Amino acid sequence: MKSGLASVRKATYNNSIKTNFAMFALGTNRILAALPHEEITRLLPELERIDLALGDQVYESGGRLDYVWFPTSCIVSLIYTMESGAVAEMGLVGNDGMVGVALFMGGDTMPNCAVVQLGGSAIRMRAKTLQAEFLRGGPLQKLLLRYTQALITQISQTAVCNRLHSVEQRLSRWLLLCHDRSGSDELPMTQEFISNMLGGRRQSVTVAAGRLQDAGLIHYSRGHITIVDRTGLENSVCECYQVVKTEFDRLLG
Repeated sequence: MKSGLASVRKATYNNSIKTNFAMFALGTNRILAALPHEEITRLLPELERIDLALGDQVYESGGRLDYVWFPTSCIVSLIYTMESGAVAEMGLVGNDGMVGVALFMGGDTMPNCAVVQLGGSAIRMRAKTLQAEFLRGGPLQKLLLRYTQALITQISQTAVCNRLHSVEQRLSRWLLLCHDRSGSDELPMTQEFISNMLGGRRQSVTVAAGRLQDAGLIHYSRGHITIVDRTGLENSVCECYQVVKTEFDRLLG
């Protein structure tokens, strides 16, 4: 009897730790953190914490989506690849949102791919579970629709920015968006990778990064960019960054 009671207590204790840990991890994603406590508790058995490394492909172009992903500390780039092989980033997703909006927008596949640009963790949910939750029409549905509106704003503003603004301004915008979603001043990424994300030439990005470094705003060394002066970077960026940030804050709080 004694050993049985001890086993029950141990199981209860372990479950409590697991629940508290999961709640803490979920709290670092803005969509999941915005859910009422009873909703996140009910969904907890359907959620799984996953570690993702730099370069991991969350989904490929035209591939079927079996899961949706809620990044907590990783950042995922939504990338489109042209027939020529040229690539450009359409948008990025961090702890502000989720990867896989097609699943509740009526499609099972995407024409672009999603690649991890900054390693870290994420919470994933099975596609069928998300679709069923969306059809319930509860708090999660409202949050997902708000997030989709914010993501559309980001994608649209990225297109405008890439067309109208200098490489230096675009780089500043991109670095600030990454900084907001990473929670760290250290961003491990090469200039070649950044040039692909911005849809520009590596030489242009090198010149732009050099100007930001000369101004004391960033420091670049061997595939690592450090944000040195966040305020100065905000002062040098174009209006596109604030448009996206304001919309995300308005819709997701």
